[in-house]
Amino acid sequence: MRGSNDPQLAMLTTLSTEELIPTDHPIRKIRVVVDAVLGELYPVFDRMYAAGGRTSVPPEVLLRSTVLMAMYSICSERAFCERLNYDLLFKWFLDMRIDQPAFDATTFSKNRKRLLEHEVADLFFAAVVRQAKLYQPRTDLVQPRTRRRTRRPGPDIDEDPTPPQRRDRRQHPCRARCASTARRDVLRGRW
Repeated sequence: MRGSNDPQLAMLTTLSTEELIPTDHPIRKIRVVVDAVLGELYPVFDRMYAAGGRTSVPPEVLLRSTVLMAMYSICSERAFCERLNYDLLFKWFLDMRIDQPAFDATTFSKNRKRLLEHEVADLFFAAVVRQAKLYQPRTDLVQPRTRRRTRRPGPDIDEDPTPPQRRDRRQHPCRARCASTARRDVLRGRW
């Protein structure tokens, strides 16, 4: 029997992002390291902000956002904030509720100066390196990769003084992948 869509939006939900992210997802391990690093930087964050005044986006969230942007190759803060509205994995990584709206993209530029003045990026990176040293894999469990093809015996490098022949660019098998190269060759009459 064919199912049908239920256009009714849920009014109340009891789901949390913790339940939606698989337990074996690799980002869970990354989050453990990031949480440990941010725990080390907590005193620095206390010195950066005043005790009173208007609340801002926590610097921990901004640093976690930067980690996500680097991991998922998101090129701009505006694109990240747009994706944050609908990506539950991102909301989980940033400890946000499902229904919580994303923060404004200008938050990054407004807080970047403060983070740079207190050298938080350098401290964050150094702490990540320290944490990564704790999580080094055991090399005795990793099997060396063996070559499947055996090397054919041939002349030694010292015995063959002739340089290798250059291949004609027009015969290269990857030539079709680059449209700009093909367009340029058509204009030069090589196609």
